[in-house]
Amino acid sequence: MDFSLGPEVEEYRRDIRRIIAETVTPAERHRQHSTGSFVCAPLYRALAERGYIERAVPGIGKGDPIELWVLFNEMEKAAAPSDALSVLIIVAGIINRVGTSAQRERILPSLLAGESLACLGYSEPGCGSDLAAVSTRARRDGAEWVINGAKMWTTMAHIADWVLLLTRTDPTVSKHKGLTMFVLPMDTPGISISPVPTMANERTNATFYDDVRVGDDCLLGGENRGWDVLTVGLSFERGVVGDSNAGVSLLRHFRGWAEQTGRITDPLVREKMARTAIDNEVAKLLTQRSAWIAASGDLPGVEGSMTKLFATAAYQKAVRWFQEITGPEGLLQFDEPGAAAGGWIEYEGRHSPGCTIRGGTTEINRTNVGQRHLGLPRAT
Repeated sequence: MDFSLGPEVEEYRRDIRRIIAETVTPAERHRQHSTGSFVCAPLYRALAERGYIERAVPGIGKGDPIELWVLFNEMEKAAAPSDALSVLIIVAGIINRVGTSAQRERILPSLLAGESLACLGYSEPGCGSDLAAVSTRARRDGAEWVINGAKMWTTMAHIADWVLLLTRTDPTVSKHKGLTMFVLPMDTPGISISPVPTMANERTNATFYDDVRVGDDCLLGGENRGWDVLTVGLSFERGVVGDSNAGVSLLRHFRGWAEQTGRITDPLVREKMARTAIDNEVAKLLTQRSAWIAASGDLPGVEGSMTKLFATAAYQKAVRWFQEITGPEGLLQFDEPGAAAGGWIEYEGRHSPGCTIRGGTTEINRTNVGQRHLGLPRAT
């Protein structure tokens, strides 16, 4: 079996690399890490000008489906800010799949042009990853909906133009059935944002909704059909866009340190590098499978859980290995003298835990694989 990419995809890859190199400058990286806003508007606009964002959205893109993987593989290898773009693509894919024609006309053009961003209003302070237990309430009042509640971990809410908001509209039925999804502008009156700093230098947010009024034009996928819409989004998110190639960038940074210090000849160092390279290759193949399923019009359910579970666990494992090998230097941050790999080893150590939480926790993904792939009984 030939796993090599075709000439058109290879040309696409080279162009992605060029765009990243031209737009993600050292000054841009410093701004991201100092402000906590890991977003690069020049990068997204440049990708959009070449039509690459539209080509990547599941259900819209007309290129080779593997291009979805190539895009995020190149971004993560270069440590370019991919989270904002991944959410943009997820939201665009959901709107394209379940939105009305008016919603597609109103929202998609600016997203696909890289001119606007989106955020996900899923998790809440009291329910974490148990999204079926959300309590943010949307109540019909005549021709409008009145929304009250709070969301947690709403990353990029402070710079996003749109929010995909999961609410409870019928508290009298089972928790999975009484949910409704809305898509609304972030400047809608009644929305407030509070910053939440993270250990990885990234700013996330708590968002609050106080008597927020919207019309049926913001209803996405139908009343009390929120769980179905959410399932579409999670299928795109897990193992398709982001958090499955981070080990490649980590290995590159560590190898540079090992060569610079002479530790590259140490058999233990070489073994850990080889094991990490093997894990990266497995994660790549799993991601390619999920990306192909999504970009071909289907939903990668358990396949996405497998991808994210393996890739994030392997990433954390490699970070622990490399920090142990680099010793005290692996605990020094950017701009500190003597920091291993210029501070990247320390940063990856703070960044990797979050990858096992966002987009579905490791525990949830293990449950998905156990029940839906291995046929194990539901935990009680």
